[in-house]
Amino acid sequence: MGAERRGYGGGRAARTFVLPVCAAVLLAGCASMPDSGDVEQVKATKGADSQVRVLAVPPREGAVPDEIVVGFLEAMTSDDPSFATARKYLTKRAAKEWKPEQLTTVLTEAPDAGSAVAGESDDSRSYSLSGELIATVDRHAYQAAAPTQYSGTLRLMRQSGADGKGKEWRIDAAPQGLVLGESDFLRNYRSVNKYYFASGQQSVVADPVYIRQRQDPVTRMDPVAQTVSALFEGPTNWLKPVVGSAFPTGTALKKGVTSLTPDDQNLLKVPLNDKASNVGGTVCRRMATQLLLTLRDLTSPRVEQVELLRADGSHLCVLSADQAQASAPGRTSPSPDNVYFVDASGRMAVVGAGAKTVDKTRVRGPFGSGELRLSTVAVARNGQRAAGVSHDGLRLYTASIMSDEELTEPLAVSHARKPQDRLSAPSWDRSDLWVADRDPARPRLLRFAGGEGEAKEVKVDGLDGARIESLRVSADGVRIALLLSEDGKRSLKIGRIERHVDAEGVSTASVVELQSAAPRLESVTAVSWAGPSRLVVVGKEAGGVQQVRYIQTDGSLSPAGGLPGLNKVSAVAATEDEEQPLVAVSDDGLVRLAPSTNWQTMIDKGASPVYPG
Repeated sequence: MGAERRGYGGGRAARTFVLPVCAAVLLAGCASMPDSGDVEQVKATKGADSQVRVLAVPPREGAVPDEIVVGFLEAMTSDDPSFATARKYLTKRAAKEWKPEQLTTVLTEAPDAGSAVAGESDDSRSYSLSGELIATVDRHAYQAAAPTQYSGTLRLMRQSGADGKGKEWRIDAAPQGLVLGESDFLRNYRSVNKYYFASGQQSVVADPVYIRQRQDPVTRMDPVAQTVSALFEGPTNWLKPVVGSAFPTGTALKKGVTSLTPDDQNLLKVPLNDKASNVGGTVCRRMATQLLLTLRDLTSPRVEQVELLRADGSHLCVLSADQAQASAPGRTSPSPDNVYFVDASGRMAVVGAGAKTVDKTRVRGPFGSGELRLSTVAVARNGQRAAGVSHDGLRLYTASIMSDEELTEPLAVSHARKPQDRLSAPSWDRSDLWVADRDPARPRLLRFAGGEGEAKEVKVDGLDGARIESLRVSADGVRIALLLSEDGKRSLKIGRIERHVDAEGVSTASVVELQSAAPRLESVTAVSWAGPSRLVVVGKEAGGVQQVRYIQTDGSLSPAGGLPGLNKVSAVAATEDEEQPLVAVSDDGLVRLAPSTNWQTMIDKGASPVYPG
């Protein structure tokens, strides 16, 4: 039995584990059963226990068509080597043509096989598969989708049995790849971040993909070897135009290597094929950097060193985790736990993430003195300067927050008549400042190189009439989260930032290939980056209530899932350091959520909370 038990007939089956009595299992058409873990109820919409393993059971002699259909759907959820048992439900021709590794289709619940289509002959049957599609996974890349109707077909035929006597029902045509309910998908797969170098930069960018939780049924690789091989394959298609890999084309693990395990000193040796055997020291260290950052959260204890080996087993190079960390897109602020906000009088203030007392001397210059009333702020990643939008939303300024200085001319001015149509909250990437002017007469996304000088308008492909309400740029500077409004609804999309320098040395940027980051949310209120490939989002599903939850940039649900409830959240702030508290604005004021705790009030009144960036 899989984590989702499937029935046949008109409606969806109940999703519960059933005591594993063999006769009852087979008569019910069940094709697999857990070999570990407690007997418990598992619901597709509530996640799944990754420690539960499912063993596939072959079809019994004389199985009726309904049993074959249910058995095959169950067998797809197992870790069976090469999906050999699932293939036993197929005709010989179909077994050769079926490629489970080609594509994974994820539904909210296990596919419903319904009933056999009427009017079939005595030796053939067709079953219509249905469900609600929420994602596909191709080449490890998860592509979220707004829930849509899924339909597929299983065609069965009767063929001669293995002994040449009688006839047995087998599936002659099936959808290509795997079709899984979400809980089965999450039980079998896990999200990992691969890392590649941002184009022209020494810093890296996270590229989330999904690998098998345990040994891969097709390649027989363990999770570490799977992840390393996925890294060698190169970045996902969406990220590829703005990142690069140090690994030469064709790099792979040495033939026959399917398992990688750190030694008792947390050193991982990675034997490579001939394609990477002759790289120089600098390139090798970049390769090792990508490997260490990719594997740092995959093993327990963490890998502390990586040694790359040539195909003949000789030493190529070695790198420590501390050396690799220098390329991670971290913050450069000397006080990364400082939370900045706008107080009740419109002044910029700061409070430690674990404190409740505001030190009014900490923010200097015009933003802290009260010379300028503010509505929203953003702090540069070095913690030295900030950007602020005036209380009426008309003007964008920058100023030092470490020393006293005069207020300079605004960097940008909006001419919109209504406050809600003026400037959005600003955001910094590793060096540049970004803001959106929401003026209906001239909506624009603006970038200021180095946080100063003339505004450069950024072209955004794929807006299709939607307006940018707010934005957050990632620490690596190659992705931007856009909160868009259209027809009264707000959606969240991620865009890729492409930068170009012309022959005269003028730098331009554009945002391309917008993809939905939260397609299952009907409305999104606020967003912040909360890790290399993770967002914290405030929104609600259709017919649901507002919730705060983590979402991966590919649109998949983060393992951390939902967070404790909070009333009427209007803003949220997080940092790439996942150990730092979340901060939000709600009916309770400025509140924080530290790991393994509940929300706690920091300041009774406050707005626009931000960490540096």
